[in-house]
Amino acid sequence: MPFTIVRQDITKMKVDAIVNAANTDLQMGGGVCGAIFQAAGPKRLQEACNKVAPILTGGAAITPGFDLPAKYVIHAAGPVYSHWNKEQSRALLRSAYIESMKLAEEKGCESIAFPLISSGIYGYPKDEALEVARLAIEEYLQDHDMEVYLAVFDKSSFLISKALSGDVESYIDEHYVDTRRRSRRQLLDVEEMALGQAVKPDLSASCLPATPVHGLDDLMDNLDEPFSDALLKLIDAKGKTDVEVYKKANIDRKLFSKIRTGKGYTPKKPTILALAIALELTLPETEKLLARAGYALSHASKFDVIVEYFIVSGKYDIFQLNEVLFSYDQPLLGS
Repeated sequence: MPFTIVRQDITKMKVDAIVNAANTDLQMGGGVCGAIFQAAGPKRLQEACNKVAPILTGGAAITPGFDLPAKYVIHAAGPVYSHWNKEQSRALLRSAYIESMKLAEEKGCESIAFPLISSGIYGYPKDEALEVARLAIEEYLQDHDMEVYLAVFDKSSFLISKALSGDVESYIDEHYVDTRRRSRRQLLDVEEMALGQAVKPDLSASCLPATPVHGLDDLMDNLDEPFSDALLKLIDAKGKTDVEVYKKANIDRKLFSKIRTGKGYTPKKPTILALAIALELTLPETEKLLARAGYALSHASKFDVIVEYFIVSGKYDIFQLNEVLFSYDQPLLGS
C-alpha cells in the first residue's frame, strides 16, 4: 500500500528507511530519537550523524541504519511549534517530510516509515501534526511511487481533528446498529428521504448528489460482466485516468494491474471501496459496484458506516478516511 498508518515500534520495521525526529545538531535525544539510536547502536550512529551535522530546521540528512532492520536512518529536523507563527511551523514541518522522502528516493528506497514529527517535546498539536504529515505525503505520492508508513506507537499519540471526529461520531450514533433485524434496503429508503439531515448542517453543501454520468446505470447493472471490464468502463465514464485512480485509491500499481487485466480476479471489499472513493461514486453507485463482487454495505458494521459517512458527505480523500478508520481500530482502505 502506498501510504498506511501502523501501530508499531518504528525501530523494528523492515523498511528501506526509517525517519528519526531529530534536532538540528543530530545529537542523540530522548523519545523516538533515543530509541532509534539505541536500536541502531548509539556510538556508531552518533559518529555518522556528526559527519553530516548540523542541518536546518525543515531539512534532513541520511546515515546508515547499522543494527536496525532498516538500511538507512533519515534524520529530519521538525520545528518547535510556535503559536505566534503557525504558518511558518506548518511550512517547516511539511518540508521535513518532503525532504526525507526526496533523500529516500535518491538512495533508491522503495519504502519509508515516519514517526509523527514534532508532536512530542516540540509541542506541535497532534491533530495538526497529523494533518501536515498526511497532506505532505499525499502530495509527494501524486508524482512518486513509494511505500510510506506512519508509525504510531500508541493511540494517545494519534489524534484526528475534533471537528471531523465529532461529525463522524454523530453519523455513527445515528446510523450504526448492532443488530441485523432491519434490512439494508429499509435503511437506505430512510436515508434517501432525509439525506440532507444525515450529517451536521455544515456538511449539507457537500452532501448534494453528484451529477449523474450519462449511461452509468447501464454500466453498473450488467452483473454478468467481469469486474475488471466494469471498472475500466467506470474509469472512462468518470473521465479519469488509470494512474489517477490507483493513486487516489491508495493502491499500488501492481495490484491495480492485476485488477485491470485479471478477468477472473475480484478484489477484496476494502480495495473495492478504495476504488469507489477514487472514482467519487455516489452511495448507490458504490453499492452496485460492491454487489458485482458479492459484497454489500451494512449498518451493523462500523467500518461500513464510516466509509458511508465519507461518501454521502462528498469527502473523497482516502488518506483522511484511513485516519478515521485507524482511530476506530478498523481496517484501512487500499491495497
